[in-house]
Amino acid sequence: MDTIGIYRNRVADKMLRNQLEAAGVVLIQGPKWCGKTTTAEQQAKSILRMDYPKMSKEYLTLAENDPELLLAGETPRLVDEWQLAPQLWDTARYTVDRRSAMGQFIFTGSAVPADKSMITHTGTGRFAWLTMRPMSLWESGESNGNASLVDLFAGQMESCIAPDSSLEDIAFTLCRGGWPGSLNLKKTTALRVANNYVKAICESDISRVDNVQRDPDFALRLLRAYSRHQGGQVSVGTLYADLSANKGGSLTENTISLYLSALRKIFVIEDMPAWNPNLRSKTAIRTSDTRYFVDPSIATGALGIGPKDLMYDLNTYGLLFETMAVRDLRVYADALDGRVYHYRDHNGLECDAVVHLHNGSYGLVEIKLGGETLIEEGAYNLKKLANKIDTTKMKSPSFMMVLTATGAYAYRRKDGVLVVPIGCLKD
Repeated sequence: MDTIGIYRNRVADKMLRNQLEAAGVVLIQGPKWCGKTTTAEQQAKSILRMDYPKMSKEYLTLAENDPELLLAGETPRLVDEWQLAPQLWDTARYTVDRRSAMGQFIFTGSAVPADKSMITHTGTGRFAWLTMRPMSLWESGESNGNASLVDLFAGQMESCIAPDSSLEDIAFTLCRGGWPGSLNLKKTTALRVANNYVKAICESDISRVDNVQRDPDFALRLLRAYSRHQGGQVSVGTLYADLSANKGGSLTENTISLYLSALRKIFVIEDMPAWNPNLRSKTAIRTSDTRYFVDPSIATGALGIGPKDLMYDLNTYGLLFETMAVRDLRVYADALDGRVYHYRDHNGLECDAVVHLHNGSYGLVEIKLGGETLIEEGAYNLKKLANKIDTTKMKSPSFMMVLTATGAYAYRRKDGVLVVPIGCLKD
């Protein structure tokens, strides 16, 4: 919900409706302040806020002694920050079984439970999972949506007009991030919000997730190191070397791994798995995950940089634009029952993103700031990868797309490669 109280439609709205018809409990998970609760409120008929200060202690007591009472209310009943009382999971499962009805509860949480020992049931058959992220450009109103991912998969995209966005505009959007509460703020204030978000991660959230006290200064240094490796398949050892070179002190790779695990639990980082297609020839494919934040503003906040800094450092700009593009592709792919992967082999050929749907259809995507040289480079890589895929064992790509930061139009080149500015794209 924005500052004037008007709800902005989310891609997850339809997904939530569909899941409520298919499961007794829908768990919406994702980073703090991305809009989970507000989205759930649009379809909930009653609400329990576990972190409400005046009642939180009483709620926790009831969760221990009479959890069914907390779940009593008109359905779907929203239980916000459910992870504060993990025992509600089994109670919800039991209640769904007893009622024999779908769409009973919506659980929202910005972290996984610190203590999973109170959860004895997997949730299979009763629970559905829905991941929300910060807003895509389509959701924030900064994409006109003329190029639909649905149409791309159907081979029906036509040339269309893109918004008149400059590199400066995109740089600001990237640094501000997709946080719903910052959309109507003044530009300088909106940028400060991202910095505050990073501070909250380091000072509080990374420790509160599992009640383990962690060093805020080290957390910030780790976020900065992670920022410099966006879109890279770097190991914990590489991060260790980076951190050791910048500052001495007692530090182990295990310490880094534990901090990264905490950041995943609060949905700050969301690495991308490798795509493993059937190829015509034997090629060793790199299977390491690719490093990404859930939103590019976390990187700019950690590095202490803004839009003007990016304009003077186009290499960093390109890396962080890739993070924003991946965020949007993930939001749109989720709506189509798909996932986003990365391809890289030992011959150096790579593809920034592969949008792979549950039905086996997939699209190949190269992410570039723009300009003829970079577009040509992206198109060349896409065609080279497409030619290596064994189409006797899997489908041909539904589309090949160079996704750009700027551009006046989305269009199809003579070689079939699509060129689409990010300000045109939607699910």
